[in-house]
Amino acid sequence: MRSTRPPFTARSERSVRRRTSPVLAAVALASALALTATGCSSGDAEAGSQASATPTGGSDGKIQIPDDIKQKLKEHGFDLDKWKNGAWKNWDKDDWLREADEFINPIIKGLWDPDRMRDAEDPDKSVDENDISGDQGVTDPEPAPVQAKAVAPTYHANAATAGKVFFDAPEGTMVCSATVVEDPAHPGKSNLVWTAGHCVHAGKKGGWYRNIAFVPSYNDAGRTADQLQNATREEVAPYGVWWGDWAQTSDQWIKQGGETGGDGASYDFAVIHVTPEKGGNGKSLEETVGAALPVNFDAPAVPEVSAITATGYPAAAPYDGQKLYQCTDKPGRLSMNTSDPTMYRIGCTMTGGSSGGGWVETGSDGKPALVSNTSIGPVTSGWLAGPRLGDVAKGVYDEVSGKFAKQ
Repeated sequence: MRSTRPPFTARSERSVRRRTSPVLAAVALASALALTATGCSSGDAEAGSQASATPTGGSDGKIQIPDDIKQKLKEHGFDLDKWKNGAWKNWDKDDWLREADEFINPIIKGLWDPDRMRDAEDPDKSVDENDISGDQGVTDPEPAPVQAKAVAPTYHANAATAGKVFFDAPEGTMVCSATVVEDPAHPGKSNLVWTAGHCVHAGKKGGWYRNIAFVPSYNDAGRTADQLQNATREEVAPYGVWWGDWAQTSDQWIKQGGETGGDGASYDFAVIHVTPEKGGNGKSLEETVGAALPVNFDAPAVPEVSAITATGYPAAAPYDGQKLYQCTDKPGRLSMNTSDPTMYRIGCTMTGGSSGGGWVETGSDGKPALVSNTSIGPVTSGWLAGPRLGDVAKGVYDEVSGKFAKQ
């Protein structure tokens, strides 16, 4: 993990109201167009996609939508090259799509193959002591490291709501962790995934990431990296690949989220609405994996919480990102900025890649609920911090749920 960047802050969408736009029609059409894609090695900005077995990767390594697909989109009134001046393909700071209503994530079937998933890197979001400079005077002593414990396979039997989020960033293919959560608009049939804001949006100096997809129970059998070399897609993703057809994060993350330190970390959360890459059998994500966690937006204050369990796929050394781990600890408080809410902090040796993974507390009713997600950790590992979920987080959640309430 590089000391110049916070260990695991993925980027997410903000709590901004998103209006209906032609983007949605384009996403739906792209989903129906049976696009396929060739895999790329780690480090490529984006994989070259192909239609009719004709690869169309640009010379800069970024995804180029095949000409025949562009034409079909145009026939339906949507021109990717003209929309925002072609900014969907542009990582340039001035043109990078970043506003709430600019999210677009066309499905490219087969893009996330086993090799590309295995080679994805962690977003590397760590902080050092100098980054924690805005203390409100309430930060508790640094917790003792808690050694992360491997979750016993199969992961579906022991952590059915956990999975990985994959995405493309200017730096290459990236990975975070995420959790299937309940959808109040569709009880028992949720298609909502909770992760960190920095796993979907670059924050104040960037915009939306590309090709965002969720894989529940990634590497369900807990195979080693060597064993995964020849694994099939079904072995790596037994419950399918689910593409984000909408994502939302907080306005605060979009405006404040930074590549270093803890800027925006108190609001570093996101909700993704997903749809199956292969169209599925009519079942929702929750029905497919058999579980979804409720979200507690009124989680108790630190002194009242006896223990929190963080789950994720740590990818930075000494881990390799292929196996699922958990840490359980009594949380303390971490204050990053005098104007921002305090965060939960626990001892944990998980590293980058675990960003976005769910933090679960068992409430007074004896039932588990998601109360936070991994946002940041120190350069040397040893602890993790996550935002306490309140009104802003609930606003993000309710907007995504409401957007698909009648579908």
